[in-house]
Amino acid sequence: MTLRRSLGTPDAVVIGLSSMLGAGVFAVLGPATASAGAGILVALAVAAVVALCNACSTAQLAAQHPTSGGTYAYGRAQLGPWPGFVAGWCFVVGKTASCAAMALTFAAYTVPADWQRPAAALAVVALGAVNLRGITRTARTARVILVVVLAALAVAVAAGLTGATSGVETFGTSGTSWYGVLQAAGLLFFAFAGYARVATLGEEVRDPRRTIPRAVLVALGLTLVLYVVVLLAALRTLGVDALGGSVAPLADVATARGWGWAVPVLAVGAAAASLGALLALLAGIGRTALAMAREGDLPRPLAAVHPRFGVPHRAEVAVALAAVALVLVADLREAIGFSSFGVLLYYLVANLSALTQAPENRLFPRALGVVGAVGCVTLVATLPVASVVGGVVLVATGVVYRLVITRGSRGRAPGERTGRGPGPRRR
Repeated sequence: MTLRRSLGTPDAVVIGLSSMLGAGVFAVLGPATASAGAGILVALAVAAVVALCNACSTAQLAAQHPTSGGTYAYGRAQLGPWPGFVAGWCFVVGKTASCAAMALTFAAYTVPADWQRPAAALAVVALGAVNLRGITRTARTARVILVVVLAALAVAVAAGLTGATSGVETFGTSGTSWYGVLQAAGLLFFAFAGYARVATLGEEVRDPRRTIPRAVLVALGLTLVLYVVVLLAALRTLGVDALGGSVAPLADVATARGWGWAVPVLAVGAAAASLGALLALLAGIGRTALAMAREGDLPRPLAAVHPRFGVPHRAEVAVALAAVALVLVADLREAIGFSSFGVLLYYLVANLSALTQAPENRLFPRALGVVGAVGCVTLVATLPVASVVGGVVLVATGVVYRLVITRGSRGRAPGERTGRGPGPRRR
């Protein structure tokens, strides 16, 4: 059974925006500025260029292969089962950890410390239930959350850009290096990475060849403009030195301007942003798990689609349960680099897949795929050593798992009997 094509361009843009305008914009500016110093704007530009190249490759592939699964499906179709599996495995495992991190971030802004884990688990369960009701419910909920987030960001920008300058040096005295700029770009890149959520919903978008590229590029462009404005407001108020040491930069902007009343508003915005990112993550991971289960790369029962709501309900439940388990037993905030490794590898496969597309299927210049692939490798190289080691262990675990199930299938890789195509199997 296939999924329902019920999303138009506005819905897809909203889902993309709610994914990108997650908790990152409320927290990532501090760590990124600490790494880049006075080069923070350059780091933002680098992150935007890599994100744009990845977005073009992803949109181009989604237009040719309008099915669920994102780069997992594209990698299988263009490069073969193994590259596709690596991309899908990295996405499912890494983004499930990100779900738990988003839920914990939401709880940190809304409840006392002793209640944070239970509240985070309840958030996962609640939003998982929303996703089970159908993708149009997901889009409607994402729209409401997006309005709250934009309102909170508008308050922060108003505080930072209005009134006299605060007397700080906008770019401060912090030193910088190309390594620091690239490391900051790696952090900032993941504030953009939500555009892939649109592509993973390719089987539920109307007229995907037109809708997906438009939605991806519009969402990415709007997000970039907003990030530039927010960053400039923070720099104008705090300066690069104070911004680099801030763990809640937008709240610090409001406090520095004497807008103490706005701090709770920004807390609500941060909580809503976390929920928006969590909602979109759960939907995207469920669709990738569905695609992998169809091909036998994950247990086949996960490929079931609910006959009434048209969603991969078993995959959604499995992902939500895994995220709840992680929320209850682990602190995943220190695993951001681990998740980053997986996502960059995921996009590396996307760019390599786009480079193999025939000219008639290409919507953007081939050079963008080359720049995107080089950018992914470069940003991976700047991650902390522990993150790289963890990522390698992640990939190795997935490879061993697939080798085991392949041998259990008489030495034939899942999906090979039907060729290299990723298309859904109708039953």
